[in-house]
Amino acid sequence: MNIKPLADRVLVKPAAVEAKTAAGIIIPDTAKEKPLKGEVVAVGNGTKDEEMVVKPKDQVLYGKYAGTEVEWEGEAYLIMRQSDILAVI
Repeated sequence: MNIKPLADRVLVKPAAVEAKTAAGIIIPDTAKEKPLKGEVVAVGNGTKDEEMVVKPKDQVLYGKYAGTEVEWEGEAYLIMRQSDILAVI
């Protein structure tokens, strides 16, 4: 991975959007919601006031509008502050 987040930022790969419900109903692309969980790919070094708690390979939950979308080598990622992460799964 050539992307290295700075300070208290985290690079997250969002989980894949599910195409079917548990009952087997196919969800059209227009009705699919953005996933709210993902895997941490890289973390910054933190700041003097904030120690980095998350680490690569952690599964995390984040807010609906958290982060900035970035595309790198055909893959979609989110860069967000560690404080935008709600929980580690």
